[in-house]
Parts: sequence; C-alpha cells; structure tokens
Amino acid sequence: MLPVIALVGRPNVGKSTLFNRLTRRRDAIVADFAGLTRDRQYGELQWEEQRFICIDTGGLSGDEEGIDGAMAEQSLLAIEEADLVLFLVDCKAGLLPADMVIAKHLRTTEKQVLVVANKVDGHDPDVVIAPFYEMGLGDIHATTATHGRGVNLLMQEVVRFLPAEEEEETGEVEATSEEEYNGASEHGTLENAIDTADDLTESAIKMAIVGRPNVGKSTLVNRMLGEERVVVYDEPGTTRDSIYINYERHGRPYTIIDTAGIRRRKNISLTVEKFSIVKTLQSIEDANVVVLLLDASEGVVDQDLHLMGHVIDSGRALVVALNKWDGLESEFKEYVRNELERRLRFVDFADIHFISALHGTGVGGLYKSIEKAFASATDRFSTNHLTNVLQMAVKEHQPPVVRGHRIKLRYAHAGGHNPPIIVIHGNQTSDIPGHYVRYLEKTFRRVLDLHGTPIRLQFRTSDNPFANKDLSDKQRVRQRRLATSRSYKSDKKPK
Repeated sequence: MLPVIALVGRPNVGKSTLFNRLTRRRDAIVADFAGLTRDRQYGELQWEEQRFICIDTGGLSGDEEGIDGAMAEQSLLAIEEADLVLFLVDCKAGLLPADMVIAKHLRTTEKQVLVVANKVDGHDPDVVIAPFYEMGLGDIHATTATHGRGVNLLMQEVVRFLPAEEEEETGEVEATSEEEYNGASEHGTLENAIDTADDLTESAIKMAIVGRPNVGKSTLVNRMLGEERVVVYDEPGTTRDSIYINYERHGRPYTIIDTAGIRRRKNISLTVEKFSIVKTLQSIEDANVVVLLLDASEGVVDQDLHLMGHVIDSGRALVVALNKWDGLESEFKEYVRNELERRLRFVDFADIHFISALHGTGVGGLYKSIEKAFASATDRFSTNHLTNVLQMAVKEHQPPVVRGHRIKLRYAHAGGHNPPIIVIHGNQTSDIPGHYVRYLEKTFRRVLDLHGTPIRLQFRTSDNPFANKDLSDKQRVRQRRLATSRSYKSDKKPK
C-alpha cells in the first residue's frame, strides 16, 4: 500500500490549494470561500522516487453542527487513515481557538503531525510562525501553497517521516454481516478508498452519478459502496465537487463519480455553484456510463430532459434511475410510468430502474445495466460485419430517390467507440433524409444488440473521378469531337 498523507485544518487555510499543488492537478475546487470542500478528495503524488496518497478534507472548527458535523466526520476518518497528517494553519489569521482544538485532537491520535503555516508571503516567516509553537506539535514549516514557496522543503520532511511504500498483501477478505445487509454482499469487498488509478485496469468502468440537486446522488453512491464515503445531508447543493472513488465488485474494478447537482441557469447565483456545475459536466465527459438519477416523487421535469440531452450529445452510455420510489402511491406510480413512456421516447435505448437509494431497493440491479451499456459502448465491429448489416438494411428498405437518382450506400466501417461511430460510404449521402438515418440507427442497434448507448452515424460521399480533371483535357476532348464532326460533314458535301 502507498503511504497516506491527510491535509487537515480550519476552513479556508489553503488545504485544497496545497492538494492541487502536490498532485499537480486541479481535482479540488479552489476559491476564496470558507467551507468549500466537504468530502474527502483522494489524489496520488510523487516526490522524487516515492509515491504517496494525499487526502484533501473539509475544514474543522470544533463546534460543527448540521452539515458541518458531517464534513467533520469525513475529516476525522481521513486522519484515521493517514500515516502522516499535515496540519495547515493560516499565518494571516494567526493562532485561533479552533487551531488549538484541532491540535488537541491530533495529540490524542498518536499520528505523525507536521504543522504547515500557509500564506506566509508578504510577512517575516520567523515572526508569523512563532505563535503556532504554542500548540506543542513541533517544528513549523512555512509555505505559500498558491506560489509553491516552501513546498519542496516541506516534502523533504514528509519523505523523512513517512514509511517506505509497502507491497500490497494478497488474500481474500470475508464479507461481514453488515455487507450482506440489503444486498450489499453483491458489492464484493470494498477496497480502501485510498486505492489509486493504477490499481484499476483498462477495463474499469467509470460511472458518473448525475442529476438535479437533492435527488439522492450521494446517498446512492454510499449505498453502492457499502459505506458512508461522501457527505449526505437533507439540503440541496451538499456536494460541491466531483469525487472519484475507486473500488472493486466481484473482482472487477469500478470508478464511481459523485457529482454536484445541476439546476437551471436562472437559479444559479453563487459563483461556487458555477464551478461545481463545470466539474459535473467534465465528469460526464470523463465517464463511460452516466447514471441519471431522477426524483420519482416529482416525476420527470424539464431539467431532467435537458440533462439527458446533454449526456446523449456527449455520446455517453446512459442508465436512468428513479429514486425515492418506495412509499409512492400506486396511482402516482402509474402516472410516472406513463410520463416516462411519453417523454423519454428519444432515449428508448436506455434501461430504466425504480430504486430507493436510502433503503437499497433495486440498487443492485443497476450494475447489470451499467455493465451492458459499457460493453455496448466499447464493443468493436469488423468492416465486413457492418457492411453486411448495411446491405441488409438497404435491401429491406432502399434509400429514397433524390433529383432523379437513388441514393446508393456501398459499405460501412467502424470510426470509433464510446460511443460507437459507424462510417457509411456512398453517393449523395448529404441528401439522406432524417427518417432514413433513424431507420439505419435502429437497424444497427437491433442487429448489433446495442443497449444503453447512443450511436453516431457518419456519411461519406465517394469522390467523382472526373470532378478534378484539368479543364484543358476536356477542351481537347471537345476539339477532337468537333474535328471529327467537321470531317464527316465535309465528306458529305456535293461536288
């Protein structure tokens, strides 16, 4: 296993900024806004020849209530997982009572702790770090995470404190009775959340859980993982960042992505929410399969349809899940089913599930549709097979006649996958009407047995071999014809 570093401290001391600096990525949202990070964010970093796992956490204050209490639980779990804790303090704010509360807790954990005095730029380091020695946690390391000042010296100390990378032990872990509860045994052994991207094979399925705010996305993520991995609170907008979590189920690797809810543009006022939505849209692009979560108690609303359209335009495989299905009256359930049939005709290729993320009803069935959609989106087809399907479709229903000439479709080949792209060659392909394109899409989907993924058809018109001939050649042909005609006429003149 890789050594683990946890970044802890009060809100807005620069934990996410340092996390992005160490991992050399922008996975964590950074803004001048206290309490922005709420869930544990994992990333891998490498310093010289050694690799580490770094955990970004939410801010601790010591008097958390409501959603802040759930955030604090995530931070405390990160401390328990860590081999080394980097305790960040703010040089500009100085030593505050909340810093003393955190220091007291860290002393009781018996963890290795390095105090990092951040935001030291513009100050005399010796002066601004002096008050923090009162916490009794040893030496203070002055840094400025935004500019990288002092980070190299800090990492030299980290390497000295951390143990060397350990080889992962093999062996199976027996399922506990808690894992068996509500079908959680289907999830298999949940690997520790510090598993990194290189623990996953190329066949890993990336699935993004998306939907409107407060539809139960984080609850579903926790249910599929079998643990309280992300913050769940009865408040819209709880999740602000896209959280990537790697795990295994039945020996197969997955990456599940918990995303922030997407509202209508007119309802967005906070700049932070705009960044969250951008991260969600990026997660959709990065995923193989998107699980679009709807609130069954509200039925299908226009924003759900907009999200579906964006997923299809992105070319991602789609699985639709209606959450909070338990407890609805049978009449309302029938109304929702009719609405789904009426309004979701344009995504008839996607499987629809009725679930309860809170109680676990129907959650296990999502995996079958996810795996089927992933297999369809990434399947490879030979040119011969696609051409045979095209010829069969043309034989059953020929293309229309345009300007006195029938459109001819000759052969097809694969142009890509995720989503499947089929390139069709022929004549006058730019004149193919929309209804015939839809006919070809349904034929390819039916014959190739594709489920849960959109199909992209691209048409190529064959080049006319005489289109680019030099004009002088045509002129010579015309002159020869005219010469032959004159000679024939002169022979016919009477003497």
